Amino acid sequence: MELSVVIPCYNEERRIETTLQRILPFLREHTNAYEVIVVNDGSTDKTSEIVARFQHERVRLLQNSKNQGKGYSVRRGVLEANYPWILFSDADLSTPIEELLKFRQYQGYSILIGSRALKGSVITERQPFYRVVLGKTFNKIVQLIGVYGIKDTQCGFKLFQSSAAKDIFRRQTLHGFSFDVEILYLAKRLGYGVKEVPVVWKNSPESKVNTFKEPWMMLKDIMVMRMRHRELCKMSKNGVF
Repeated sequence: MELSVVIPCYNEERRIETTLQRILPFLREHTNAYEVIVVNDGSTDKTSEIVARFQHERVRLLQNSKNQGKGYSVRRGVLEANYPWILFSDADLSTPIEELLKFRQYQGYSILIGSRALKGSVITERQPFYRVVLGKTFNKIVQLIGVYGIKDTQCGFKLFQSSAAKDIFRRQTLHGFSFDVEILYLAKRLGYGVKEVPVVWKNSPESKVNTFKEPWMMLKDIMVMRMRHRELCKMSKNGVF
């Protein structure tokens, strides 16, 4: 496998060096060629300096001049990726990079996504109960608006064939945390095969998601997204895809 790994970062000075130190040896051992693209999303801490100081030939640092959102940052990294497969992973490695090995048996699919909801997944440190309830409610709504059959849209560990990724991300319009829903919605409408794979996952207590504000913003984003892609939705219903 030749692989680009995209890591969006916002104020990750405490974790990004450790994350790179873990990812790079794994990629060296398990891929034929690789690159790591760190997208610094307008951090106000020393994230940028730490990555720049790393000085590894396979690590690229992209800078957003201001905070644009996780979706914007992932999109930018994906569109600049060079290899046939593209993985995006959260900077905290809530899903360990080693879980990528589970994906190899499913390379007939264009898109493979980590799932915390399938049988076989392992949650080593759970979210607070209220976040679990909010997550399940959000997922039920997502199913209703068209991302049916996917039990976990929000796990930050997703692998794409490059051609599929660039087709989808060029159409992406949402810049915040709801972008995961949009890219899977687009994948479904464009006819790409999506496979959920159970993974190990650990809750990060330093998550930057505002539990009470973000779900409402995400629901609003999803409704806007449906309107933006309504022509694509009609084409899908009419059997064009």
